[in-house]
Amino acid sequence: MSRFKVAVQVVPRRGLLDPQGKAVADALHTLGFGGVSSVHVGRHLVLDVDASSEADARKLTRQMCERLLANPVTEDFEIATVAPA
Repeated sequence: MSRFKVAVQVVPRRGLLDPQGKAVADALHTLGFGGVSSVHVGRHLVLDVDASSEADARKLTRQMCERLLANPVTEDFEIATVAPA
């Protein structure tokens, strides 16, 4: 068994209302950053996962996201990196 550090990005699905993202975009426009067309506010998670291989760590993390870490109705997730810890 090895330990892997897994980074996951969870963001609201495109097309769904993201009030926090809209508030950030509006604030950026107020501060003079008019070139920002949209903002999506999400979560960045870093997990230490014990698994027999990188593929197993990725599979376990996907299961965690599907069952708990991301709401399948309103959010998408991406496993950004899997590296030995």
